[in-house]
Amino acid sequence: MVELSDGQRVSWLRLIRAENVGPATFRGLINHFGSAEAALAALPALARRGGSAKTIAIPSVAEAEDEIGRTLAHGARIVAISEPLYPAYLRQIAAPPPLVSIRGGSPDLFGRPTAAIVGSRNASLAGHKMAERIGRGLGEAGFVVVSGLARGIDGAAHRATLDTGTVAVIAGGIDHVYPEEHGPLIEEIVGRGGAVLSEMPFGWVPRAKDFPRRNRIVSGMSLGVVVVEAAARSGTLHTARYALDQGREVFAVPGSPLDPRAEGTNRLIRDGATLTRSADDVIAVLRPMLEGDAPTYLELGESDDVAIPDAVGPQSRAAVLEALGPAPVAVDDIISHTGLTSSVVSVILLELDLAGRVERHGNQLVSLLR
Repeated sequence: MVELSDGQRVSWLRLIRAENVGPATFRGLINHFGSAEAALAALPALARRGGSAKTIAIPSVAEAEDEIGRTLAHGARIVAISEPLYPAYLRQIAAPPPLVSIRGGSPDLFGRPTAAIVGSRNASLAGHKMAERIGRGLGEAGFVVVSGLARGIDGAAHRATLDTGTVAVIAGGIDHVYPEEHGPLIEEIVGRGGAVLSEMPFGWVPRAKDFPRRNRIVSGMSLGVVVVEAAARSGTLHTARYALDQGREVFAVPGSPLDPRAEGTNRLIRDGATLTRSADDVIAVLRPMLEGDAPTYLELGESDDVAIPDAVGPQSRAAVLEALGPAPVAVDDIISHTGLTSSVVSVILLELDLAGRVERHGNQLVSLLR
């Protein structure tokens, strides 16, 4: 674990907040240029070579320092992936957020085994009781319960685990309470040793597309995800899909075939999720995972040992563009098809990324936007 210096934290924040820079692009830039400061200097030229006709927007030093200051004034801090407070299991997923804002919590809390409980906002009384019962059982067994602070099942899971440890992942900035009635719940979570976490900028008001990003972190922080109630097209099912993509276990509480709130959970069971009646069903699957060797994590830190990319010419860019299309393709397939080195393909994809011309998908897949 390596703590960032104040200057590095400002540079990391400027880089992740720069236009068209997401977690995967951030990692690629650090790998190629060795530091966030060097990557920031290279951004304008990279975006131009990728075909951008306008200057890429990069926050100033003063803007980054202001966000850090406002976060601290709110009683939170901006934590890097290399630092002890960063959630342990979140480091394992593909393209984890390099920086998150955390209010409350401790290295002990984020180092303990975690399980998520998620479900319908419009939950039944039985659903509330199941979320509470499973949450208490997991907490008593030493698990930290993670959820998304939504109405219904999420709120029930948080309330049931206030004494044993819970983390609320939110879709807005660390200062933004959504839904508003959960303001007191946030204060209880933090006041009793839990934490609130966000990857979004301070002051950010969540949009519809931000909630899947939140769900990806909920599942990424957890060894397994328990779905208590979910309709057939529930956003909760996004969390289950993310969990499967991240190699996490998925658990589902069965419900009546006559209740539309159980249609999604029953389908998960049909498709292979563990049928869950109590916390014991979850613990029986997750406990053996804690008895092996400690997992290894992909660290992201700055280095003076910079890998210098091979020279990139127009023919190489044309070959990569020809290999790309609207359907996602694997980066390894692009390398194989073009015959270019991985470093050349990586640089070209970074250029296209920063120009807003490609979209990154899970499992090292990319597609052309325009």
